[in-house]
Amino acid sequence: MSDSRPAPLASVRVIESSMLGPAGITTHLADLGADVIKVEPPAGDYIRQMTWPIIEGTSLMHLHLNRGKKSITLDLKNPEAVSVYKELVKTADCVVEAMRPGSLARRGLGYDDLKKINPKIVFCNISGYGMTGPYQNLPAHGIAFDTWAGIINPAYDEEGFCYIPEHASIGIHAGPIFGAFGILAAIIRARETGEGSFLEIGQSDAAAYMDWYRSESYMAYRRPEDVVTGNASDDYERRAVGTKGMKEGVRYQMYDAKDGVVLIMCSEQAFWKNFCEAVGRSDLFEKWPGSKYADHARNNRELQAELREIFKTKTCKEWIDLGNEKNFPMAPVNSPENIVDDPQFKDRFPLYPHEKHGADMLPFPVRFPEESLPEPAKAPEVGEQTVSVLNEVLGYDEKKIDELKGKGVFG
Repeated sequence: MSDSRPAPLASVRVIESSMLGPAGITTHLADLGADVIKVEPPAGDYIRQMTWPIIEGTSLMHLHLNRGKKSITLDLKNPEAVSVYKELVKTADCVVEAMRPGSLARRGLGYDDLKKINPKIVFCNISGYGMTGPYQNLPAHGIAFDTWAGIINPAYDEEGFCYIPEHASIGIHAGPIFGAFGILAAIIRARETGEGSFLEIGQSDAAAYMDWYRSESYMAYRRPEDVVTGNASDDYERRAVGTKGMKEGVRYQMYDAKDGVVLIMCSEQAFWKNFCEAVGRSDLFEKWPGSKYADHARNNRELQAELREIFKTKTCKEWIDLGNEKNFPMAPVNSPENIVDDPQFKDRFPLYPHEKHGADMLPFPVRFPEESLPEPAKAPEVGEQTVSVLNEVLGYDEKKIDELKGKGVFG
């Protein structure tokens, strides 16, 4: 791989004001080489103490979400600190307000203020529920976006108490991804036209959008049954929406293997035939050939019982290898705990080691096969790069920095 080219976003500079998880919006940009300057209050972003695990006194959330960034402290209650912030903005492509909308505007640093000094500036706010609607000022944490979006079902313990079940977080991750995408689109346009823009995203919106297939399916089912039907393989009968409709599947289902659980996905007739031939059971195909496409052999308990016994005869690896060899779709059923041992994971995710980053972490998942992306620096301590940023970005000398320090600009 060639490392002669600069990182994809080496020419992009972002000034970030963030608290907690929304800081992830610029993590993706930093991973691609952008210069991300995180402006923190004197006390710092308390993400360093939030949630678990805590690694040598610092949260994994901070180590991951703020890797590759520089931290400077500015007390924005101080007018001179506001002036320094504006000087940084003059050099930047984007300002990210990853907190409640209007937080920077109250300090004279909103989009209307900043575009006067940098007409090409892109200003992005990322918040919980966005800038409109009845929930816009409602305090929230990440799980709220997923419960709001209908992604997490409530669970009940043996005493009847409702609780939050284990789940994959969506909104807190999807919001930053969509936000980063929007930022890059706005920067491209700003560089072409000389005109900046304001954009905003609610993490709740992102959670709902990620689950569009289910919500749009329910909307479709509100229409007349002669207009919106089920699939041809189900004789056009409407089945349950999304993954809820997978429970009755047989050819598209999980099964116990010798040493774990695997997923078979032979909904296409050609794949189903390949499977039956591979296990020496062409009789299953002859008896139940199914439809050409989208046939899960729903509720066929006789076939399901046959498959249950067949899958017990091999290990997970043997099933994956057989699917690879004979061309039918199989997948291991991993967990967040054991996925790191999966050979595909090991190939695709050369981890950033804890020795350098404070925690073992997954790298940015987009690859550039002809080059190596820069490995991000460890997440910073509060204000760790204050002096170097002011010196290298703004050209402030030691005397100037000492004067600002004396005036309480850094808190």
